[in-house]
Amino acid sequence: MSFVLQLDEIQKKIQEYNLDGWLIYNFRNANIFATKILEMPTDKLSSRRYFYFIPAKGIPKKLVHDIEQYDLDHLPGEKIIYNKWVTLRNGIKKILHNAKNICMEYSPNNDIPYLSKVDAGTMEFIRSFEMNVVSSGNIVQYFEARWSKEQYADAQITAGILLEIIDKAFNFIGERLRNNHKVTEYDVQQLIMNEFNKNNLTTYAPANCSVNGNGANPHYDPTPEIHQEIKKGDYILIDWWAKNKKPGSVYADFTWVGYAGKKIPQKYQEVFDIVKGSRDAAVEYLKKEFALGKTVRGCDVDNVTRSFIEERGYGKYFVHRTGHNIGEEVHGNGTHIDNYETMDVREIIPETCFSIEPGIYLPNEFGVRLEIDVYISKDREIVLLGNKIQNEIVAIDC
Repeated sequence: MSFVLQLDEIQKKIQEYNLDGWLIYNFRNANIFATKILEMPTDKLSSRRYFYFIPAKGIPKKLVHDIEQYDLDHLPGEKIIYNKWVTLRNGIKKILHNAKNICMEYSPNNDIPYLSKVDAGTMEFIRSFEMNVVSSGNIVQYFEARWSKEQYADAQITAGILLEIIDKAFNFIGERLRNNHKVTEYDVQQLIMNEFNKNNLTTYAPANCSVNGNGANPHYDPTPEIHQEIKKGDYILIDWWAKNKKPGSVYADFTWVGYAGKKIPQKYQEVFDIVKGSRDAAVEYLKKEFALGKTVRGCDVDNVTRSFIEERGYGKYFVHRTGHNIGEEVHGNGTHIDNYETMDVREIIPETCFSIEPGIYLPNEFGVRLEIDVYISKDREIVLLGNKIQNEIVAIDC
């Protein structure tokens, strides 16, 4: 939807959060939200600062430099031109006239680095005009992180393909082992990548197959030079993500685990059941809270999974956030499911997607992470991407 068509909705959100306006600032494309929301060309680097103020009511105002005065002409509103620093100050006074409480793309204490796009000096500058500046975190994701109907449909198709690929990956391992042929983490990664190409999918980085202790490293990546052979009796973790090869498509992202053998070791089963229980507890919490019409924050969901794991004695082995927003980038810019690495107090809003992926990582033994993708529908219903969910360890016939 174009900015002009969204303007009424933006102003309603500003009013909903009891603000006088939203000040969007950008310099050298540092604010990705400004670039996207204001529909700025990504191939043009603005060499001068610009400001776009959207009041809660009334007509927006734009402040642009003399030599780049036409850059915001595609947007509605009064244009004010500055050149000297004195005229910049006067321009800020004019566009913020009568405003006291505004939001910008910053995060207090940089708690949410994904959001923090306004530098400290600019915050000091704006606050010098006696402005109370709060984070735009809740508002900005309505116009940056929500999926269109087409994106949702594409993601469901992609998710289905990815979940078919995982069957092929585990079957490939089993076939190689049954026939006494060598198979490595890198071989499995390359099979997955070939399947991506066959299905017109793309990804920002190769899939991950981790064996035994490598699975206890959440961001381990096999390479042509560094990888491990898979043998009977090994623990296997596969993390794979992709999106359609077309503009605007969004990711699906999953992690499953398997065992090279039919008899699952007791400790592995125990850890799997705890991780599965924490994942399912998060989904049930989301369903309950949204059904009651409550506001749910990213940190709230993280508390659910983390408490479940901590109560069973494995808290120190859960070493990352519960999940991340998903969009055109696999780690998107909406609310993350996090009260560990950061305290993400942003609301989880309809028409956004995020992962739920608790994990337990036992050094030099194995790691278990179970990742699903949760989409919140326009009607606040909880929808899982794909047509299946891992409820038991894949026992590979080898």
